Amino acid sequence: MSEKNEPIVLTIRRAFPYSAELVFDAWLDPEVARQWLFATATGEMKTVEMNPVVGGEFLLAEQRGETLAEHFGEYLEIDRPRRLVFAFATIRNEEPTRVTVEIAPTDAGCILTLVHEMDPKWIEYKDRSEAGWTKLLENLEATLAAM
Repeated sequence: MSEKNEPIVLTIRRAFPYSAELVFDAWLDPEVARQWLFATATGEMKTVEMNPVVGGEFLLAEQRGETLAEHFGEYLEIDRPRRLVFAFATIRNEEPTRVTVEIAPTDAGCILTLVHEMDPKWIEYKDRSEAGWTKLLENLEATLAAM
């Protein structure tokens, strides 16, 4: 199998000076998530719908100029405060990718490891996706700092 046919696996780690419970809950609380999850500095979050149970779905939609950026998903695993797994797509009815969030407590807070598994057809989006998740985790920390 050539490299271009292998699954894409992005792994991003970030330490947070907050409890694992606080960081985990920020992913599933609609009022907190609307402040950082798929939110941009210039966009306006229009819709945040979350059914945080295994098999439940979510939709976050942000108006970015003329574009309504939608993010869809289904919760596959919820093990508070340690592990969250969800199917993820930005186009409705598109085959989703898989995102795993692992949170490990530390003496100083916790370490979050995000793994995004994508089909090789998304290779052109690899760098952009990695930059996007990195920015989102920065947004998460800023949101938690402001709480």
